[in-house]
Amino acid sequence: MTADGIHLGSARSVAVLGAGSWGTTFAKILADAATASGDERSIRLWGRRSEVVEQINSIHRNFQYLKDTELPVSITASTDVREVLAGADLVVLAVPAQSLRLQLREWKPLIAPDAVVVSLMKGLELSTDARMSEVIGEELGIPQDRVAVVSGPNLAMEIAREEPTASVVACTDPAAAGWIARSCTAPYFRPYTTGDIVGVEIGGIVKNVIALAVGICEGKQMGDNTKASVITRGLAETSRLALALGGEARTMAGLAGLGDLVATCSSPLSRNHTAGRLLGQGLTLEEVAQKMTQTAEGIKSGQAVHELAGKLGVEMPITAAVVAVLAGKLSVDQLGPLLLARDLKPEGDY
Repeated sequence: MTADGIHLGSARSVAVLGAGSWGTTFAKILADAATASGDERSIRLWGRRSEVVEQINSIHRNFQYLKDTELPVSITASTDVREVLAGADLVVLAVPAQSLRLQLREWKPLIAPDAVVVSLMKGLELSTDARMSEVIGEELGIPQDRVAVVSGPNLAMEIAREEPTASVVACTDPAAAGWIARSCTAPYFRPYTTGDIVGVEIGGIVKNVIALAVGICEGKQMGDNTKASVITRGLAETSRLALALGGEARTMAGLAGLGDLVATCSSPLSRNHTAGRLLGQGLTLEEVAQKMTQTAEGIKSGQAVHELAGKLGVEMPITAAVVAVLAGKLSVDQLGPLLLARDLKPEGDY
């Protein structure tokens, strides 16, 4: 970083906090990007579980989350967050949304004063309705132009297999967004940049709730017409909320809006889609949690999305119906008909 805050080149030392599927995959992207560009880069990955960390260091695998994907030898892992954060100019956060605030309070003294912080998380904090970039800014006390978000159709397993994927880096500072994008441009991963953090985050948050609805429809063996209808009207809901918060309409038509929504609602690799399908098949929330090894973020942040929409006077009937199902106030059998129960109006009238 130059004296006037302009970022040059790409990141030299990266800390990725969270060794789940997306955190580990993004560490792989950063390593492969460095190899492709000929950069020297230190990439350290923090994980809670010693067995996962040991696998990454000894056999370059994370069997728990990425099966037999081989990880670059340049990635090292540790359960010691102090060791991982030491000297990092880029800090990437990939932990569960609802635990972020408390973890940041512990990590704040360990993060370099001039580091740029990137959120990979797609959740809304319960009780505060805060987006993850807002939580980061509040807890770390850093300016908005040093907080960024990466989002898009980012199914971790596909990217780990190096299947071509595009994504979006959002930051209010175009130079910082470009610096991050250069740091994660791999042969199979193409980042675009934008200044619309609000739109990018809302797209990544609400799509999880819509994916639950689509999954429930699939679990009830409803057809593609039903699912396409829910996806399309779900995009309208997402757009209404994003615009009410100051996001941009074009973001909703892009990778972080429509792209992420389609991938999450359509793929069996999607945790939220899978959770919805299991609910549609008649499983309880407790049974769904037992079957899944990773967090379906929409289950936890759906209520926060619903509350935020209420505060802003934004109509979100699909979200409201999903939250009612999760709260046990509505059965999955009632969900389908309810989604089509709105007053008749022109389609363009969101």
